[in-house]
Amino acid sequence: MPVETSTLYTASAMAKQLGASEAKVKKAIKDLGLAPVAKKGCCAFYGAEQMAKVQAGLT
Repeated sequence: MPVETSTLYTASAMAKQLGASEAKVKKAIKDLGLAPVAKKGCCAFYGAEQMAKVQAGLT
């Protein structure tokens, strides 16, 4: 079942939405051990629930 990409975020898009640097978001993703919901080429996409976890990990 294909995942709707309009509800998915790259680390860069997450950083813009959360008002944090891309490096901090990528570090939080790595530290939390989050796996991407989807991949397209070399881009990893994360869902809204994962963005909430990243946001909590940044504070």
